[in-house]
Amino acid sequence: MSDQTPPGYQVLARKYRPQTFADLVGQEAMVRTLKNAFAADRIAQAFIMTGIRGTGKTTTARIIAKGMNCVGPDGSGTPTTEPCGVCEHCVAISEGRHVDVLEMDAASNTSVNDIRAEVLDTVHYAPASARYKIYIIDEVHMLSTSAFNALLKTLEEPPAHVKFIFATTEIRKVPVTVLSRCQRFDLRRIEAEQMIALLRRIADAEGGQINDAALALLTRASEGSARDATSLLDQALSQGQGETDAEQVRAMLGLADRGRVLDLFDLVMRGDAAGALSELSAQYADGADPLAVLRDLAEICHWVSVIKITPEAAEDPTVAPEERDRGRQMAEALAMRQLSRLWQMLLKALEEVAASPNAMMAAEMAMIRMTHVADLPSPEDLIKRLQSLPVPAPGDGPGPSGGGGGGGVRGTGAGAQAGMQTSPAQAAGRVAPPPSAPAGTPMGRGGPAAAVALQPEEALARYHSFEAMVELIRQNRDVKLLVEVETTLRLISYSPGRIEFQPTPDAPRDLAQRLGARLQGWTGARWAVSVAAEGGGETIAEVRDAAELAAREEARNHPLVAAVLAAFPGAEITEIRTPTEIETDAAQDALPEVEDEWDPFEED
Repeated sequence: MSDQTPPGYQVLARKYRPQTFADLVGQEAMVRTLKNAFAADRIAQAFIMTGIRGTGKTTTARIIAKGMNCVGPDGSGTPTTEPCGVCEHCVAISEGRHVDVLEMDAASNTSVNDIRAEVLDTVHYAPASARYKIYIIDEVHMLSTSAFNALLKTLEEPPAHVKFIFATTEIRKVPVTVLSRCQRFDLRRIEAEQMIALLRRIADAEGGQINDAALALLTRASEGSARDATSLLDQALSQGQGETDAEQVRAMLGLADRGRVLDLFDLVMRGDAAGALSELSAQYADGADPLAVLRDLAEICHWVSVIKITPEAAEDPTVAPEERDRGRQMAEALAMRQLSRLWQMLLKALEEVAASPNAMMAAEMAMIRMTHVADLPSPEDLIKRLQSLPVPAPGDGPGPSGGGGGGGVRGTGAGAQAGMQTSPAQAAGRVAPPPSAPAGTPMGRGGPAAAVALQPEEALARYHSFEAMVELIRQNRDVKLLVEVETTLRLISYSPGRIEFQPTPDAPRDLAQRLGARLQGWTGARWAVSVAAEGGGETIAEVRDAAELAAREEARNHPLVAAVLAAFPGAEITEIRTPTEIETDAAQDALPEVEDEWDPFEED
């Protein structure tokens, strides 16, 4: 038996970790800047690397550390962006054991005491063997506020032999005082073409057999992270004997067949509820997660929407050619309005399915909703259809009552388009209420108390019209008497202090007596109220209703409203508002303007 222990397996993400700037993929702008800085001997005292996970932040930090301390194979080198990789410093840094390159994880060392022990207490000592003492702090945004404050002074004026390199995925959480002392580099997501080429190079080096469709799925799942893509490739190459194909990768990732997702999307957009439910059930039976299916639908909806706006987006290397063709066809056939509506419904459905105790039931209800609204006409199409309907004759169709209690049709837009500019009250010929009491006049329980002190003639002169008398009743809030006067009193003649009217059959027997008593109590003058059997005009309510009926008739005769009433039998006009009334309501509902706050430092 051999005493030699076989070397352990090293995962691909570590085995193929970039060792030089030339190995970095997709970060050309950063590499070019660093090369120019090293060539000009303008190496900053602190760097900060930011980007999503797996784009090479910590790897770049180690490459910079090797470049600063590389002495070359013969030991006479200077700082370079092309470290040799064979000198003692390059080897020690690559293996993570260099005594002068200190790596610290800020996620587990967040306090000011950790910063003091790891950095501040050692920063003034010269490096043991290297050219620079380098501190690499990963996930630096996890440091506490006090730890950042403790680091600031040293970061601004470090010793000549010290360099700092920070890495973070949350650059917004790093204080601006720290950012201002560092050179910042944003590491980009790796483009799909570059990622596929990287995975193919690694697979060939490992002798693995995997087709291009499977690599495209891995690339899409990695979302631009080289480490994620390499880890997924490592898993995919372990699937089994022979070539790894897209079907195996899809099963590994728990993804539904993209072609089937496109089929489901097509069924939804065609409004085929039964077909969509059948396809969803089939995918569920094959092991697809309902939540994952809805996410795939949302991805397709976004992809088709982007293609509709920018057709060149269909040229995605991670998408199969036949799928690109289907995406283009869908983008041409579907309106942006439909896609936007489906997107909003999918977002709502994702929330419901995630919170539902039965994900499949929630997903099925979402499918039913989406298929039923998929082919609904737009407001513009609906108006065009209504305008194309034959307009009924003025005497046809529902009467003033609307022929039943169906859905109400508000006359706001119709009234505005028909050109009705007067309100029912204006059409009825109402006058403005009488002037209010003079400023400073005390108000009594029954109205202006000063009216009692006036002479009877002076008090009665204030109510020179019947409308002014009615307004007096309204101001004193005698609702019962006001309703009776407006609905059961047919005025024959009126003069201040004298009223003659014809009562309607519904008028109370004591209306004249109560009206006279109330008016005398409010004005302090005697009122003669008499009743006649005939000669009265219309009541206030009848005049008002006549104006309302005229406005409704005018609205009903408008072509668009007539088309709506014809298309929806039993509908009725419930309210008519003029453009002026709409603007008034909008002005009342608007938020009041807020005055500028007083600034104590503002000069007068």
